Amino acid sequence: MHSVGLIDSFGEFKEFKNIDRATLQRVLEDVFRTMLRKKFGTDENFDVIINDKSGDLEIWQNRKIVHDGEVEDIRTQIAYSDAIKIEPDFEIGEDVTEEVGMAVFGRRAVLSARQTLLGKVLELEKDELYKKYKDRVGEIITGEVYQIWKKEIMVLDEEGNELLLPKTEMIPADYFKKGESTRAIVLKVEMFNGSPRIILSRTSEVFLERLFELEVPEIIDGLINIKKIVREPGERAKVAVESYDDRIDPVGACVGMKGSRIHGIVRELRNENIDVINYTSNLQLLVQRSLSPSKITSVKIEEGEKRISVFLKPDQVSLAIGKGGHNIKLASKLVGYEIDVYRDSDETEEDDIDLDEFTDEIDAWIIDELKKTGCDSAKSVLALSIEDLVRRTELEEETVIEIRKILQSEFE
Repeated sequence: MHSVGLIDSFGEFKEFKNIDRATLQRVLEDVFRTMLRKKFGTDENFDVIINDKSGDLEIWQNRKIVHDGEVEDIRTQIAYSDAIKIEPDFEIGEDVTEEVGMAVFGRRAVLSARQTLLGKVLELEKDELYKKYKDRVGEIITGEVYQIWKKEIMVLDEEGNELLLPKTEMIPADYFKKGESTRAIVLKVEMFNGSPRIILSRTSEVFLERLFELEVPEIIDGLINIKKIVREPGERAKVAVESYDDRIDPVGACVGMKGSRIHGIVRELRNENIDVINYTSNLQLLVQRSLSPSKITSVKIEEGEKRISVFLKPDQVSLAIGKGGHNIKLASKLVGYEIDVYRDSDETEEDDIDLDEFTDEIDAWIIDELKKTGCDSAKSVLALSIEDLVRRTELEEETVIEIRKILQSEFE
């Protein structure tokens, strides 16, 4: 292997790795200076020159001319008789610069240098990739689905870097095919066995926030602020927004004319229902807005226990709780309080029995499940059909039937 076009012989490293030529040349020089130190014990009197355009590499050794027989160090001195063979006009005391060919190092040393260079480039590439994506955490990226596995999929960015989207960070309705493009945020960057792992997410609240920023210019302009986002990925989300300009309706701006702005976000999130709420520091009003579309009769706030009791008409209870309990769960997260729902009926039911009185016959966790549906008494449970109770709770049909029998027996 000779010096001409030496960098080009390492060109494959640059093609497959995102390392600029200047960096590759610097690494190459470091590798050959290491070879010089191994061969000659020093690299101080050597010049390693790399042509930026052609990629040629040349090594020149600098030695001082001394009288024949007075050479004490062949690495830094050259006899006069040897010097004039290079150039007849040389004189004693002058410096001689002579090119060192690759053959001096031997084939094995050059091959070893190739492996060393590969290792250094790989390490450099890992460091660059880690730094690049460490600074991009929280940003949306668009990539191409390259590999699909059981627990994760591999996504390639525009430079061919490998990113991972775990199943746990995918919306339940997500389904991808190889070659499709997808959007996600950079969730975190971690080192695993010495290599960076870039983890993406489509379930993060930050992903929804970035989508709003893309669709709603007023957010980027600073006119509208997103106070808080809570999500049940693929099911429902609540976004609390406020405006710094009294002339701007933050909810209307986020939804857009006839839903034009929010429709794109909903499609991206696989038809996730998104409630945009006008934020207020009035906790009672915020609770009412967060439990939309239900209408609340009254609210009781217990600051010390961080609990809120809301009372609703019987026909509003199911709306407040929502399908699968998502509405009330997200409302609790949004306001930062545990919300309990109670039926507020104008009819006094003196013969009704509180569910807590059935703890001897019904397990406590089952009673808790029933309360999550807004039922706090025997008659309120019996007012719901078996199908409704199964749908709204995590109870089996047989369990629901048995519970109804126990409750019904108290009124017979």
